[in-house]
Amino acid sequence: MEKELIVLPLIPLRGITVFPYMVMHFDVGREKSILALEEAMLNGQKIFLAAQKEAKVEEPEEKDIFQVGTICNIKQILKLPGDTVRVLVEGENRAQINNYTQREPFFKAEIEKLEDIICDEGNKCEALLRSLRKAFDEYMKLSGNIPSETLVSIDDVESPGRFADVISSYLILKGDKKQDLLEAYLIEERLEKLLVFLNNEIDVLKIERKIGTKVKNKIDKVQKEYYLREQLKAIQEELGEDDEDKKEIARYKTKINKAKLPKPVKEKALYELDRLKNSGSYSAEGGVIRTYLDWILDLPWNAETEENLDIKRAREVLEKEHYGLEDVKNRIIEFLAVKKMSNSLKGPILCLVGPPGVGKTSIAKSIAHALNRNFVRMSLGGVRDEAEIRGHRKTYVGAIPGRIIYGLKQAKSKNPLFLLDEIDKMSNDFRGDPGDALLEVLDSEQNSTFRDHYLELDFDLSNVLFITTANTLHTIPRPLMDRMEVIEVSGYTSEEKLHIAKGHLVPKKLEEHNIEEDKIQISDPAIEFIIDGYTRESGVRNLERQIASVTRKAIAEMVEKNKEKISINVNGIKKYLGPVVYTYEKSNKIDQIGVVMGMAWTGYGGDTLPVEVTVMAGTGRLELTGKLGDVMKESARTGYSYIRSNASTYGIEPEFYKNKDIHIHVPEGAVPKDGPSAGITMVTAMVSALSGKKVKHNVAMTGEVTLTGRALPIGGLKEKTLAAFRAGIDTIIIPKENEKDLLKIPKTIKNNIRFILVDNVEEVLKNALAE
Repeated sequence: MEKELIVLPLIPLRGITVFPYMVMHFDVGREKSILALEEAMLNGQKIFLAAQKEAKVEEPEEKDIFQVGTICNIKQILKLPGDTVRVLVEGENRAQINNYTQREPFFKAEIEKLEDIICDEGNKCEALLRSLRKAFDEYMKLSGNIPSETLVSIDDVESPGRFADVISSYLILKGDKKQDLLEAYLIEERLEKLLVFLNNEIDVLKIERKIGTKVKNKIDKVQKEYYLREQLKAIQEELGEDDEDKKEIARYKTKINKAKLPKPVKEKALYELDRLKNSGSYSAEGGVIRTYLDWILDLPWNAETEENLDIKRAREVLEKEHYGLEDVKNRIIEFLAVKKMSNSLKGPILCLVGPPGVGKTSIAKSIAHALNRNFVRMSLGGVRDEAEIRGHRKTYVGAIPGRIIYGLKQAKSKNPLFLLDEIDKMSNDFRGDPGDALLEVLDSEQNSTFRDHYLELDFDLSNVLFITTANTLHTIPRPLMDRMEVIEVSGYTSEEKLHIAKGHLVPKKLEEHNIEEDKIQISDPAIEFIIDGYTRESGVRNLERQIASVTRKAIAEMVEKNKEKISINVNGIKKYLGPVVYTYEKSNKIDQIGVVMGMAWTGYGGDTLPVEVTVMAGTGRLELTGKLGDVMKESARTGYSYIRSNASTYGIEPEFYKNKDIHIHVPEGAVPKDGPSAGITMVTAMVSALSGKKVKHNVAMTGEVTLTGRALPIGGLKEKTLAAFRAGIDTIIIPKENEKDLLKIPKTIKNNIRFILVDNVEEVLKNALAE
């Protein structure tokens, strides 16, 4: 059978697929397409319509047009404004392009009609047709976009191929899926594809209807609740009863009137109450306003505790709860005395600086107890958002006041003792610097009008006694430190730790374990053994842990062996805690060349730091080992240069730097060491090694050195002296400018150590080197 070939004008369609038996209209605007239409009207009104592969292509070529399309009859043409033509067409047959006979000024193609190929198995085709009719019926009900009379007209169609084409024209499918159906000239394949597409669309429509039903039910519920509330209001008005909204407004008004609020605060509260009345209690804005009013009413605008200015009682409380720390106690007593006399002193901002575990936080609690002020604590460790201090603006979702206002609400008084803990551990990021926000809080001249972003009202912080704590001053911003009075809590001597353990720690642990004091007794030598052998710290936190461990083990022994009492001595401590953990560097028994006992300060207190120097034949190299930091390396080079410039003064060969290598070593190489306090120590060790003079074994020293040989002051003298005393040192050389720090050293230590104050390296060497 020969193929039936005809030549027809071609119009590429964008986003449209025309099926046989389908009647539809579309608009034509491209010049090529309009010329093709005119040609078709002159020659039998037949035209070939094929879809473009990409609808965005403005000037399609052959490769951009699908091969299979539909031969259509043009029923009507209507010219529209703007050179656009509306065309009404009816599909006749599927057809396929064999080749293009013309490309300009419009497309003309030789096309071949595609006849439907009937199913091989009649029963299968009938089954597919029935399933398709049933599925399309369900699709019509779910979509609601197809008129019911369409189903009647479709029922009259008996041809499976025609039935499939008619249904395809009603479905809303993507272009590629419609093209698949158009290219399926096997009727069985066309029915199967159409059934798959139809079932997918039914599933989607079911989900859409389910979602729509849920949304509608929610809307209906809200409308129903609103209607019922309005009915309830009407009924309550008829009965002369107030509804819940009016009762709530009345409750807030009563609270505002009863609370002794400052005038601006009261005006703001009443203004917000009017807004609540107008917005309605069930609106989103209503919830925000209620939260704001609750905050205003909960804050202690005028409530304050009566301050106890009894100096004797304050002294008793501080002495009872803390042993030692005389500087801190005296400063608090001074504050109370001045306040009692003047009755107008603004609260000072004290900053307690010291290593961990020395009792900075507990001191603040004791001060609050002594003054009869409420105590509130805020940790600043890791805080990096300014809003933590000043609060969030109410425009933000979930906005709340800052932690200063929150702390005052917690304190329930406007004159609490407010502890700002770990002020040296604040950070900052793109959300602002909390340190800058604290500048206003900690300024007694400004904080009487502190304004939180959330409240937008002035709160008087001038009656608050702020106390801050820090481990170091180096990381506190200078403007912030300028607001504070620094008090060093340097740590405890072994004697002070013994008293703290006997008077506080042991009784505390026995009470925690519900044991009577006479049941477990720890001797003084045993406590001293724990302090020296199992702890290395400035404070007493680790000492408390060790005492707790000893107490638990003693209780276990009492229970296992049915003992009534138990006394713990040094041997008992060894049994409970095992081998000694820490040992202290002991001074040499004999004088040595090139070995000097230095002193260092660490986060755990003071320590001794021997410096060893040896001289070898070489090329003048200076070797430094012992994991020294940059500052100590610079001290060593400075000292080396000083010795070179003054070699003849100390009996050293002037050109030693040409033929001798010097190696400086500080033991415990795994431990990092740094700080400006080892300069004179290293100079003394190098002079000793180069001159051959021995260093006195009972001497320790600390101080920095300059190129001209000046001895510069250092810090942490108290802790360093305690470490030297433990090591058996009886003479300590320190810079003269540190003379003021001798007042902080306990008399028991000072009476057993001779301090030599020096101005320069020459005096150091005179007292350190043996004759």
